[in-house]
Amino acid sequence: MADLILSHIEDHICTITLNRPDKRNALTTEMIEAFHALVASVARRPDVRVVVVEGAGASFCSGLDLRELAAQREAGRVQTHSLEDALELLERCAVPTIAAVQGDAVAGGCELALHCDLRVAADSARFAMPLARIGIAVPVPLTWKLVEAIGAAATKEMLFTGDAVGAEAALAMGLVNRVVAGADLDRAVGALARQIAHNAPLSVRAMKAFVQRAADERRAYRRDDLEELFRRVQASADAREGLTAQRERRPPVFRGE
Repeated sequence: MADLILSHIEDHICTITLNRPDKRNALTTEMIEAFHALVASVARRPDVRVVVVEGAGASFCSGLDLRELAAQREAGRVQTHSLEDALELLERCAVPTIAAVQGDAVAGGCELALHCDLRVAADSARFAMPLARIGIAVPVPLTWKLVEAIGAAATKEMLFTGDAVGAEAALAMGLVNRVVAGADLDRAVGALARQIAHNAPLSVRAMKAFVQRAADERRAYRRDDLEELFRRVQASADAREGLTAQRERRPPVFRGE
């Protein structure tokens, strides 16, 4: 499993690579656990000043592994807690984080990029949250993260339609910070990471904490009723139909139950 999550540290920059390119870097439970452990370890290292998250191959990350999702649904419930925990840890990492996004960033992959502080996208990048197409819902805190990044109206359009957003449109709506040519992605991300890493680390860490505190206000909202609604959706017949249809490569037939 270790070779599915790679990392190396150079010049105070830790690069974490999702290394499952043949599956568009779809996240398995074991990958999420390894990613969580790695981020926790890196966050404690005084020699790391910036973390870069990237995907190997043509895609950044296609989200949770659909075979695992289908198996979970057959067992009675679609579980996303481990991903939510890993993303919260990434967001709260003391040092700045940068997502280097090429190709598709879908569902959990889109959220992975969102939970980094900065996002640099290749012009080939596409962001999508197509969960309504398979009958499941985005977890409450991950929905709020999307609203925080791009606003309510743009979030509703992405979630209601499931349509992909290209790199330039993502830049216009504030989903990414920069768009570069695909061939320049590594260079651009490296230059940005080095620029941040060469600044005063105490200053950068402090200012990240200041911004994070403001963002934390959303977590004070009452959400127990929303969590119950989320559980109902994940356990619905439509969720079972959506995941089955996806696996069988056919259009789903949703009945609202």
